[in-house]
Amino acid sequence: MRARQRTLLDAAFQWWAGLAPDGNAAAGIIAAFGPPPSRYSMTDASILFSPTTLGDIALANRVVMAPLTRNRAIEGCVPTPLAIEYYRQRASAGLIIAEATQINPLGQGYLNTPGIYSQAQVAGWKAVTDAVHAAGGKIALQLWHVGRISHVSLLPAGEVPVAPSAIGANAQTFTANGMEQVSQPRALRLEEIPQLIADYRTAARNAIGAGFDGVEVHAANGYLIDQFLRDGSNHRTDEYGGSIENRTRLLAEVVGAVAEEIGAGRTGVRLSPVTPANDAHDSNPQPLFERAVERLEAIGGLAFVHVIEGATGGPRDDIPFDYVALKSRFSGPWVVNNGYDKAMAVAALSEGRADAVAFGRPFIANPDLVTRLRLDAPLASFNPDTLYGGGAEGYIDYPPLELSTAG
Repeated sequence: MRARQRTLLDAAFQWWAGLAPDGNAAAGIIAAFGPPPSRYSMTDASILFSPTTLGDIALANRVVMAPLTRNRAIEGCVPTPLAIEYYRQRASAGLIIAEATQINPLGQGYLNTPGIYSQAQVAGWKAVTDAVHAAGGKIALQLWHVGRISHVSLLPAGEVPVAPSAIGANAQTFTANGMEQVSQPRALRLEEIPQLIADYRTAARNAIGAGFDGVEVHAANGYLIDQFLRDGSNHRTDEYGGSIENRTRLLAEVVGAVAEEIGAGRTGVRLSPVTPANDAHDSNPQPLFERAVERLEAIGGLAFVHVIEGATGGPRDDIPFDYVALKSRFSGPWVVNNGYDKAMAVAALSEGRADAVAFGRPFIANPDLVTRLRLDAPLASFNPDTLYGGGAEGYIDYPPLELSTAG
């Protein structure tokens, strides 16, 4: 009976993705699960499971797996072989955005996070993307530089964290000794910025070489690009500081370079306008982020903008912000994130406030989250003790939903 259920479920995934199984399978699917999304009104929950495109990336549904740092990379910042199974298990997401991945050695800010600047790292990621594609999924890589959110023990010998200005963050990071206060940064020199941009370009090229369907430039959560955006961390007096136009310059230049390297349709961006994560703050975020999005729009044809609404992993509405006005500055696909459940996701899609919805922590203990959302099945809870670091436990051992049928 278990094998029959699994065969029926696999056929159902094909049916809902718009692929036609044979007649006998189709009859069984309709009897067990109902007709495919085309039979439903797009004003009901089926919109969440309908196909869409984000730039050049075709999605089978509008459920995006948000990037989740898990601190399991092995020596050389190579993704753990366990990541092959971890991401394969979650391939039913319309798009997986893989965990934040540093673009160069100075971009690392936490213990055991992966990179995308060496051939060993590229090879490790290629095994992951091959597994996801074999399971029918799509996967993008988040390109990351932490800036001042780092510790000297994580960096090459003699290096300290870099930032727009030499302003330390009131934040901690995860090191071999546990949680430690981040180290005092130095200001990135003007003559270093072209190489930084070149490193993003190279990382994007490496990601495509590793088989990723696209990339997401991480410009959120108080990391380097976000530090340049905000007046709380950017006190520069050159062309990268001061005015909003200057503070959004690095974002525009990095994203423009990545889009030029791999194609705008494979390039997305993540923003978090009002998050306090990693001591991020700005005196007037509304005009800042509206201008940032205008500059992304000017690049033309980007795959998506992915916006964290409210405090990352926390309250959505504590800080006033007009996300509708922000979205109006961009004509391309819009992905929303932070605390969404199924009803909220369906409402955002149906009302035109989003083209896809990203779910983060629910994917940790629910590798088959798409199925659970579709069936209104209960969600499993994750073990907080195994979130960061470790091995298979709490990583690839969360079971999928077992469907039962009568007879």
